[in-house]
Amino acid sequence: MPDPLTPSALLALDAASAAASAAVWCDGRIVTEESLAMARGQSEQLLPLAQCVMEQAACSWDQLDAIAVSTGPGGFTGVRIGLAAAQGLALALDLPLIGLSCFEVLAAQAARHAGAPSAAILILIDAKRAEVYGQLVGADRSLPAGLYDQDSLLAALLPRDQPLLLAGSAAPDWRSRLADAGLSVEDLGLAFSVSALACLAAARPLPQRPWPLVEPLYLRGADTTTPKAPPRWISTAKGNQA
Repeated sequence: MPDPLTPSALLALDAASAAASAAVWCDGRIVTEESLAMARGQSEQLLPLAQCVMEQAACSWDQLDAIAVSTGPGGFTGVRIGLAAAQGLALALDLPLIGLSCFEVLAAQAARHAGAPSAAILILIDAKRAEVYGQLVGADRSLPAGLYDQDSLLAALLPRDQPLLLAGSAAPDWRSRLADAGLSVEDLGLAFSVSALACLAAARPLPQRPWPLVEPLYLRGADTTTPKAPPRWISTAKGNQA
């Protein structure tokens, strides 16, 4: 039975990190990538950025075999924007969508950087509020993907003699905290890369019809605020002041 086909060309999109990013992978390599650092505004920039990298790569939309997208965790709005943009393109172009978590991508980056696929890699992604999205991979005792504060993270990691390699946006800030608690840690200095997302997705077999649904990995619910009073433009009963 022949092996499942892998993509020969794909477009990768990311808005889960503090950026809008896009890359084109074609014929075994990254042809081009662009990234715009931003905490907000990805919805206005992501699709124009996709058009930009496609033009830079001299790649037509009908040459693509798939769309790849990061599924989180990250900023709630960014994850939603990236997934919506990728789903829209995949639907319009009748292409499969390949979703990969930021944990998967960062773990692959770290393993390649360290040159040791079985190394204990702790992925730490900034979640604000003195918390991190964390996952430990390649270790004798795993840490499941989740939202952690300092106490819960240390409780899950200690005691541990095996050195930990750190990767992700929160690694620089958390390295000293983990070291002060007695853990042996090394920060690899790696942040999420849309090119790594593209390469990892390109190595996966193409999904077969009916294409599977790609779900976001939020790990934290959206922040919502209930209005204390109706806006002034809402009509009120006759005789009442707006």
